[in-house]
Amino acid sequence: MLYIPNDSLNPYYNLAFEEFVLKELDPEEDYVLLWRNAPAVIIGKFQNTIEEINQEFVKENGIKVVRRMSGGGAVYHDLGNLNYTFIVRRIPDNFLDFKQFTASVLKTLKMLGVAAEFNSRNDLTIEGKKFSGNAQYVTKNRLLHHGTLLFDSKLDNIQKALNVSRDKIESKGIKSVRSRVTNISEHLKQKLTIEDFKQLLLKNIFNGREIKKYELSAEEKNKVSKLARGKYETWDWNYGQSPEYNLKKARWFASGRIEVRLNIKDGIINECKIYGDYFAKRDPTEIENLLKGYKYQEEVISTLLADVDLESYFGDITLEEILQLFLG
Repeated sequence: MLYIPNDSLNPYYNLAFEEFVLKELDPEEDYVLLWRNAPAVIIGKFQNTIEEINQEFVKENGIKVVRRMSGGGAVYHDLGNLNYTFIVRRIPDNFLDFKQFTASVLKTLKMLGVAAEFNSRNDLTIEGKKFSGNAQYVTKNRLLHHGTLLFDSKLDNIQKALNVSRDKIESKGIKSVRSRVTNISEHLKQKLTIEDFKQLLLKNIFNGREIKKYELSAEEKNKVSKLARGKYETWDWNYGQSPEYNLKKARWFASGRIEVRLNIKDGIINECKIYGDYFAKRDPTEIENLLKGYKYQEEVISTLLADVDLESYFGDITLEEILQLFLG
């Protein structure tokens, strides 16, 4: 494994940096990144950006809004938040096996006297409060796992910047977003800076062995910047187009919240858009396109989806559950 330093605080550049390492560097090598962003909201790939952010607060406070490659929910980043990314060779069983990638974080906190644990599908918690969320993205031969670490972040801004649905809050049995998150620094017996913590975490990732580094060349950094400008800074990527819909359905599943919006005219599905904070191996756009032009009827939709590997699109879900989502 190689550690690739990245001192940029630009969220557009940093997400492009991840994609460049994933898709352009040696596919036979594994990499780890530790990085920070200036204030930003990072949107899950399948989410509806407009509905996930407090647009007024974000604009007034100069908070960038950037969509990432992976699924899952929206997260708030600032300089008190440390992000980590593992980019590794993909094996059949490592998609959604988050524990193997969070082990070094838990080990580091244990060394510091903090009892943290892996909780639910993708969170790390201290005393039941979340300090880390994780997500993954896969290509044919590679897997990217990344996570947040709230070290001394401005927690009030999480609630102010994000529009977290009331049903999500209630489903977790909590009163607010602010009441369910915590900073690592609040639980440390000794005072550490975020840089101190970063170096200790990096040491544990390499299990005390030599930390081998790879530095991007000037040419490679220029390619990252070009990718940032051409993709991650664009409205189309971060917000996307939103056709008119006349039917909206949403449900919670084991894999997360899935929402479908349909434009139906004369009983025919003209437009289909699927949003959510779920994790997926494949892009649901393929499902959206599959349904367009067909009747909005259970038997028709059931036939179209009967031979589709729904788990690769929506995680742990059945055909019956998808039909309930579309038609219930």
